[in-house]
Amino acid sequence: MSYTLPPIEEIGLSLVDTKTEICNHLFEPCSTLTAFILAKVLTINCSFNSYGQFIEAARIALLQFLEDEESKEKKGKGPLDLKISQIIAAHPRLGASKTTKLSSHSATEQKSLQAASDEETKALLDLNNQYETAFPGLRYVVFVNGRPRSDIMENMKMRIARNDISLERKEAFNAMCDIALDRAFNLGAKL
Repeated sequence: MSYTLPPIEEIGLSLVDTKTEICNHLFEPCSTLTAFILAKVLTINCSFNSYGQFIEAARIALLQFLEDEESKEKKGKGPLDLKISQIIAAHPRLGASKTTKLSSHSATEQKSLQAASDEETKALLDLNNQYETAFPGLRYVVFVNGRPRSDIMENMKMRIARNDISLERKEAFNAMCDIALDRAFNLGAKL
């Protein structure tokens, strides 16, 4: 599927369907994330000079939301908002089975992970399971495109061993935005 991002100058005046399609191409399709971005970043008549500026605004809004929610949780003012896990879990597992439906962008980005031997595929599956056991409700999210499988697996092991769920949430939101920047660039956008 060939998709072209509309000029960034038009984003504030775009219809909700157009804004949703933009979000689905830059981030993983996720109604919770799209609703958040529409409410907090792509407000009526918003203005950005570049897709990079838009994605950085999304990063700031996501990290601020996370900080506010974690602060409320620490003060005993309620559990962490489920939207956080829903947004992070929208990303597919790394090295997902060939029967898993991936977005066209994720399929391209994870191509090198799909070509693994049976042993490497099992190791990646085991690491995904360890990660999701260590961090319930989360999915391991990292910028993969062009990185060797061995680097990704070492990073995953390090993050599991670090055992810091707050830092994992931040890393996931940052990785989502790094991925969005790469996708915007690959779609020909000015960053």
